[in-house]
Amino acid sequence: MSEFFSSIDWTAMWGYTKDTLYMTLVSLVAVFILGTLLGLLLFLTNKKTGIFTKLLYWITAVLVNVFRSIPFIILIVLLLPMTSAIVGTIIGPKAALPALIISAAPFYARMVEIAFREVDKGVLEAAKAMGANIYTVIFKVLIPEALPALISGITVTAISLVGFTAMAGIIGAGGLGNAAYLEGFQRNQPEVTIAATIIILVIVFIFQFIGDILTKIVDKR
Repeated sequence: MSEFFSSIDWTAMWGYTKDTLYMTLVSLVAVFILGTLLGLLLFLTNKKTGIFTKLLYWITAVLVNVFRSIPFIILIVLLLPMTSAIVGTIIGPKAALPALIISAAPFYARMVEIAFREVDKGVLEAAKAMGANIYTVIFKVLIPEALPALISGITVTAISLVGFTAMAGIIGAGGLGNAAYLEGFQRNQPEVTIAATIIILVIVFIFQFIGDILTKIVDKR
């Protein structure tokens, strides 16, 4: 087995791994913030009677559904002009960030909305009856009660982002996907493809492990 992997440039492989981690972690932070805000907006405006509120919910829901439905490999191509304008390039790890964020944030937003809907309505009504304003209800009741589901959702999203970075690597974003395709497949070095795959699996397992631990810590049930 050691002879099979002996031809791999491990210094370069570590560079690819850092690119994958960079794309995943930076986009994950942005997705968590944006997805939480979108999910909260969907939750607060759903089934409201005001015309403005209904319109706001409809616009948000349409945008979330549209961008959640577009396959990532197509979305990253569609966003190339915007990526070039924002980042200044269409290749490299930074160039993948807009597509990663725009693709994953709507996905997580729906998970956030579902997590908020599962919070006991009696708890929310009790907080309102005690005179709590909307901000207190959100930050002291809604988010703490939904926190286990929110962490589970961001864990699933993180794992999806790892897969997205691999696809982004095929079109020049770098990372382990780039190593598996360009170095492994196109240059007929299967050991590179296998090594990149193993590293990706390890990253996924680590994300899942951390997510499971955090969920158990915050779950008071």
